[in-house]
Amino acid sequence: MSHTRTTAPAATSRSLSETFAALRRTGRIGLMPFIPAGYPDLATTAAALPALANAGGDAIELGFPFSDPIADGPTIQESYTVALSKKMKVADVFETVASVRSKVAVPIVSMVSYSIVFRYGVDRFVSAAKQAGFDGLILPDLPPPEAESICDRIRSGGLDTILLVAPTTTPQRRAEIARLSSGFIYYLSVSGITGERAKLPADLAANVRQLKGLTDTPVCVGFGISHPSHVAELQGVADGAIVGSAYVKRMKPKLGDGPAVLANEVGALTRELLASVR
Repeated sequence: MSHTRTTAPAATSRSLSETFAALRRTGRIGLMPFIPAGYPDLATTAAALPALANAGGDAIELGFPFSDPIADGPTIQESYTVALSKKMKVADVFETVASVRSKVAVPIVSMVSYSIVFRYGVDRFVSAAKQAGFDGLILPDLPPPEAESICDRIRSGGLDTILLVAPTTTPQRRAEIARLSSGFIYYLSVSGITGERAKLPADLAANVRQLKGLTDTPVCVGFGISHPSHVAELQGVADGAIVGSAYVKRMKPKLGDGPAVLANEVGALTRELLASVR
C-alpha cells in the first residue's frame, strides 16, 4: 500500500460526545466493537469497519498492532502478530480508515501504544489520525501526570483523549484520569489482561458508579466483555460495553475466506451482542 497522504472524505459520523448524549437520552448502552487493524489484512479491516457500524455498533475501536502489547491477552496478541507479519505501517492504517470513512457513520477511536505515537511524532500522528477520520485515541500506557501535556496536544489537534482506569486505581488517580479523558473513560472490568470471561466481577457496578460520581464523562467497560448477557448486565451501569477478544475469536476460523465473509462474521456478532438490549 502506498504511503501517500490521504484525506478522508467529509465525515458524516457523530462525535463521541454526540453519540453518548444520544444513548443517554434513550437510556441505551452503547456497544463498541474492537478489531485489530490489518487482521488478517487491511482489506478485511476496510470491509469490517462499515459492517460493524451497519450492524449497530455505536463506535468502533481499532487497534494498532504492537509487538509488545501492554495488557492484551493471547487472543489479541496473536492477531497483532499476524498483522505485523505483513509488514504493515502506521500510514497504511490511516490510509485504510480514510478509504472507508465516508461509509462509517459512527466514531472510530484507535487503541494505540504511546510508544508508537511517540516514534511517529505526537503532532504528526494526531494530524494524520484526524485527517484519516479518527475521533479519539485510547492510550493504554500513558498514565498521569505524564499524560497531561500529551492529552492537551491531542485535544488541540481535534481528537478526544481516552485513558484507562483499573479496579486497583486509587481514588486520587481516578479523579486525575477522569479530568484528562474527554471522549470517555475506559474502565477495565478486571485487573490483568484482555480475554473472554464467563461472568463479570461482583464489584464492577459499584466501581463504575464511583467513577461516574467523579465526572460527567461517559464510562465504558472493557476487558472480559464477550457475551450478550454481559452487555445486558452493563445496561444502566455503564455508558458503553467494549468487546474485543470475542471478535478476534469469531474471525479466526474464517481467516482464509476473504474480507466479505469476515465482515459478515463481525456484523453477525454485533447483532448477537445487541439482541438483548435493543
